[in-house]
Amino acid sequence: MPSPKSTAFPSAAQAALLFLALCLCEIVVGAALRDANRWLGLNGMQIGVLSAVLGNGCVFAAVMHAQQLTWRELFHQSRASAGVTLLLVVPPVLLLVPALLLTVTSAFNLLVRIAPLSAWEEAMFSRMADGSVAAVLAVCVVAPLLEEMLFRGIVLRGFLQRYPRWQAIFLSALLFGAAHMNIYQLVVGLIMGTVLAWLYERTRSLIPCIALHAAYNSATLLLADWLDAASPARLLWVALLALAAAVCGTLVLRLMLVARPARRTSA
Repeated sequence: MPSPKSTAFPSAAQAALLFLALCLCEIVVGAALRDANRWLGLNGMQIGVLSAVLGNGCVFAAVMHAQQLTWRELFHQSRASAGVTLLLVVPPVLLLVPALLLTVTSAFNLLVRIAPLSAWEEAMFSRMADGSVAAVLAVCVVAPLLEEMLFRGIVLRGFLQRYPRWQAIFLSALLFGAAHMNIYQLVVGLIMGTVLAWLYERTRSLIPCIALHAAYNSATLLLADWLDAASPARLLWVALLALAAAVCGTLVLRLMLVARPARRTSA
């Protein structure tokens, strides 16, 4: 008889199929919205946001019903209350954002030098940063919420039951990066996905993950152009301050989330 560990949902293959199902739902919903657009009067970005919300909603509803998973369990499975997690864990998590932004931006720029963006990719990134209300909502609210629900709340949750800890973390980060379907965001997804997966594994809550993801995306929209135009001397000071903030945040998170084995056993 198979053990619960070997049958936990999803496996790596099931997670890939789940992502394909989500993409299919978004395509179907998007096509329906475009057909009805003469009455709705939506632009392309607004249709994309609605397609993502409705498509993800269909997939989440089906998966949660099949797994008998409640919204409370999806968002916050920790024994600590949601309020405690928000007040104690989220502030040091946000201290990691400047260092993550500099690290990911540097990796992205290096990759662009090696493999320049195509015209299609330039247009895609321009649409994401065009400053419209729909684009800001998509990048800063919708994407962090839906992606954390899928990749940490469902995928990583199952991986942690099925695979060894670090294998589950790296597999989920790899899937998170690959889901963006371009080499540039694959690198971004691997870095961010590993940090977010570790954070979820430690807290069993999507609250700090959504906060970090939303803060990082917002900082990218607000500061990317400034970082590109900043002088080397100013960038050095920014990097030093970001490093100091990241060290402080990491030390606090380590103190709160990385308990000694004896203490964890007694707890």
